[in-house]
Amino acid sequence: MTARRPGEHDPTPAERLNRGSGRTLVALAFAAAIPVLLLSGWVATLMAQQQRDLTRDAAVASATRVAERVASDIASQIAVLQAEAASATLDKPDLAAFYAEADRLRQAHPLWATVELADPDGAQVVNLLRSLDEELGPTADRKSFDAVVRTQRPVIGGIGPVGPISGKRLVALRVPVIREGKLRYVLSVRLATNAVSSILRDAGAPEGWVGTIVDADGNTIARTRAESEELGHRANAALQAAIRRAPEGFYTGSTLEGSNVEVVYRTLKNTGGWSVHFGMPAATLNAPVLRSYAVLAGGSIVSIGLGLALVWLVGRDIAQRRAGEQARFALALRSSEEQGAVAVEAAELGTLRWDTVGERVTGSARAAQLLGWKAAILEGGESEADAREVLSTVHDEDRERLSEALRQSLADGRPLDIEFRVVTPGSGPRWIRMTGRVPQLQETHAGLIYGVVVDIEPRKAAEAERAELLRRLSEAQENEQRRIARELHDQVGQTVTGLSLGLKSLERLLGNGAQGDVGRHVQWLQSLAGEIGRDIHRAAVDLRPTALDDVGLREALATLLRQWTLRHDIRSDFQVLGESVRLPAAVETAIYRIVQEALTNVLKHARASTVSVSMEQRAEEVRVIIEDDGVGFDGEADPRPSAKPRLGLSGIRERLSLLRGSLTLETSPGSGTTLYVRIPHPQQIA
Repeated sequence: MTARRPGEHDPTPAERLNRGSGRTLVALAFAAAIPVLLLSGWVATLMAQQQRDLTRDAAVASATRVAERVASDIASQIAVLQAEAASATLDKPDLAAFYAEADRLRQAHPLWATVELADPDGAQVVNLLRSLDEELGPTADRKSFDAVVRTQRPVIGGIGPVGPISGKRLVALRVPVIREGKLRYVLSVRLATNAVSSILRDAGAPEGWVGTIVDADGNTIARTRAESEELGHRANAALQAAIRRAPEGFYTGSTLEGSNVEVVYRTLKNTGGWSVHFGMPAATLNAPVLRSYAVLAGGSIVSIGLGLALVWLVGRDIAQRRAGEQARFALALRSSEEQGAVAVEAAELGTLRWDTVGERVTGSARAAQLLGWKAAILEGGESEADAREVLSTVHDEDRERLSEALRQSLADGRPLDIEFRVVTPGSGPRWIRMTGRVPQLQETHAGLIYGVVVDIEPRKAAEAERAELLRRLSEAQENEQRRIARELHDQVGQTVTGLSLGLKSLERLLGNGAQGDVGRHVQWLQSLAGEIGRDIHRAAVDLRPTALDDVGLREALATLLRQWTLRHDIRSDFQVLGESVRLPAAVETAIYRIVQEALTNVLKHARASTVSVSMEQRAEEVRVIIEDDGVGFDGEADPRPSAKPRLGLSGIRERLSLLRGSLTLETSPGSGTTLYVRIPHPQQIA
């Protein structure tokens, strides 16, 4: 044993607990720091890669935007040029009038450097850079000119050679001028390359990106940097290889300035092979990823060091922890008891202990308040009352149900969960929920139940209000369907009947002359009117069967099944047990709609050949059984979007909830489906 220094003393349990807690906190900090460091590096890498992907997506969007804009501008110029090629000034031709008209067009289009008119041999007839009486010479860029002469269709050329008249390298747009099926002239517009370059600069590309437009021959038409040095020169080999490989995509290359770039490119539609390219500096694009790799490597090294320190700390802590276990457990137990008491008070719950053998109930002040018993407060703030006194406060209709639930819980050990009403002097019934269970400790005597009570009156009031709203909604829906059915029968039905009688009279008036097409059309209209009348009658019956109001539920269901069998060729039988008397309208309507919904489900999903419906009227309730021999389904499986047979059941349960009824479902795959419906009803209608 190590000797203690003078003045030292054995650490108390509290001191040992504090030391152990401090070591635990340090160990937890180390344990938490390791995954945080690794996760931080991994997240940083993912974010950097995501940022690189977002940057590349932005480049794709910019390239697409520029490609669409350039293609749109070129298409609009071609359209204007084609309209000018159809000008009447070229019919005679009247070159002076055409010159003036072309000059007005050039002033309206800033991209146009000049307008040129040449004959099929290539000799210029008109060029707005010269007057009409000057000698012009042959046109430049014979490649695009010969393509128009050969195809007699519009052609978009690349950047041409230096023009003898303009003294610049311009882009040619050419359209044929055809009269009487023959090529008369070739009308051309020369575009300034700086105008095309302005589209690149206005595209909104981030600073440092290099944008380029090249023609079908790989010559540079426009560029955001070093434009004057690059115009007309051949693009680099990487760019030309990428265009040959695919009309759009990515490639890696280098700029004239010597920097490595990742390039996204798109081929322009209807431009004869033009393409737009945006280069992103590779160093800028990959720098966040490289930094994230460094962060990940550093975090891994630090994590290894923290892991070693954690192993040492945990080993030391385990060796010294046992001395403080008892103190920690004692403190934890007291803390748990205090927290439990605070939680019970905060939740406004009442706790109780029901001794069914001694017929005594001991509970908290809140339990006594909720259950309505008055007794002296014992030590610890609890009160005790006779079990018969507690049961006397329970509503007459719920008292036996509560006693039975207590007996069942004691008999088979099942958890107790029951809702009942408590009646206290000076106030109406109030809903209470009691949950509890039999203690499992061997030293406790038999007949004891520990429980918790809670006030659920607000929830019950909300449920009652919702049920009332649903009842009113259902009643309003039935009334509206009744009104629509009456309108269909009394107005639309009468109109169709009048139409049928009118067609019959028309047939008699036509007499023998009704043979041939007229007679057949009249007979067809009569048949159509009859079919419309039957459809209207069927729709009116589906909305609100008159038999339900006139002769009652029994005949209405029998009629429904007969018509359903005739319509869908599925056998059905209907049976009524017990005394057949009229039920309240709400009960009859609910049963009719439930059977109607069940038949709809059979038709949609069951693939049954026989359906059986039976109804039994008892003094206290009505029972309805609907059974089919269809394919059935798995009633225990969780509902899925594909589980269509279960969709109609929610509507049936909703109707039953308004009448305090219940639905029991028996089904399995391949064994058909059976619905058991129970509805309690008030005083029967004589």
